[in-house]
Amino acid sequence: MSASTPLKPVLSAHDVFDAWPPALRACFDGTHAGAADRFTASLCVADTDARCVRTALLSTGELFAPDERTLAFALWPSSRTARAIAGSGRATITFVFDEAFHQIHLDVRQVPLDDVPLACFVATIESAETQRVPYARLTHGMAFELEDEATVLARWREQIEWLKRAASAAAS
Repeated sequence: MSASTPLKPVLSAHDVFDAWPPALRACFDGTHAGAADRFTASLCVADTDARCVRTALLSTGELFAPDERTLAFALWPSSRTARAIAGSGRATITFVFDEAFHQIHLDVRQVPLDDVPLACFVATIESAETQRVPYARLTHGMAFELEDEATVLARWREQIEWLKRAASAAAS
């Protein structure tokens, strides 16, 4: 390259990973089941005929990472998203964290628990990527406010306990 050839600006940075970075995994360790962070993840899966994408929005109170490659989550069993994931065994979760967009592709299996009203799933990271640009910082994705915070937070705490059980059962 000659001195007169201008450099092209870097428009984006793209990192790949197959294990949760420690700071990100800490968000899903089961202790952040509060509404203060307003974190929202979009869990997506194509339905069986791949015509529609089914989506569930989840908070840190609904996600649990028992180790560096695993993510447990629960959905209402009658939801189209739960049925599509149970059928395909695949899902993608996206969110904003640390000023970047994250997209994680998951291999998923359902873990039945007898006394739990939700469909519990335990997933392994298949591949993941982070995208950021030097000219803009992502400060948040979708954010929420809870109507009945005490009730929701109590349910999330209970749900994290169920996810811990599901992750333990899946590891056995």
